[in-house]
Amino acid sequence: MLKVEGVAKAYKKAGLFSREREQVLADIHFACDYGECLGIIGESGSGKSTLGRLVLGIEQPDRGSILFEGESVTKRRGRAGKISAVFQDYTSSINPFYTVEAAIMESLRLIGMGGQEASDKLDFLLDQVGLDRSYRQKHPHELSGGEVQRVCIARAVATNPTCIVLDEAISSLDGSVQMQVLQLLKQLGQTYRMSYLFITHDLQAAAYLCDRVMIVHRGRVVETVAVEQLKDVQSAYARKLLGMVML
Repeated sequence: MLKVEGVAKAYKKAGLFSREREQVLADIHFACDYGECLGIIGESGSGKSTLGRLVLGIEQPDRGSILFEGESVTKRRGRAGKISAVFQDYTSSINPFYTVEAAIMESLRLIGMGGQEASDKLDFLLDQVGLDRSYRQKHPHELSGGEVQRVCIARAVATNPTCIVLDEAISSLDGSVQMQVLQLLKQLGQTYRMSYLFITHDLQAAAYLCDRVMIVHRGRVVETVAVEQLKDVQSAYARKLLGMVML
């Protein structure tokens, strides 16, 4: 379904006259199958969020290719409606002047849905993420962080995507709310047979949600392993991450 081959990305270093470039990703290879949840794990600065933006087509790689169902994600038609995203900063993910209804309807219009059909779908989506129809007319500032992220998830699911990129989607939430959102994501993934790219620094969260984890360090993939085999990781960096969790 998703195939990433030889992807590299560099950015110009800070400074008005600087010609130097910092390599953020180098020779990234991986694939994600239908219905699979692949965790992309790494510390801050490892390049994992850059990789997420490349998969979403927000940015383009310097080298390599990213194919979704055989079509490059750099072409809008290759990803439109098929790949959605939920980001870390839920406070800026929704227009503050939008109601919950307006935010989700925006996604439904992308797939040509309107009228009563869209209204019914909106109520169905809210119910799926644990919110009732009274939330329709609420604005983001009237909701808790967990509620806003549930709205973001409903909006991401609205287009019936094949894959959702979750970029640190729970890291800004309190511990108990994180688990509620993880449980919701697991339930939705099973219901819709969606694939997830779960980008996070939280190895425990990835172990709960994911089928496999791909560990990224300094812009390179150091190891990919099934969650059941996490205790058997081989690379020094992966063992370090696992040791931090087990402390």
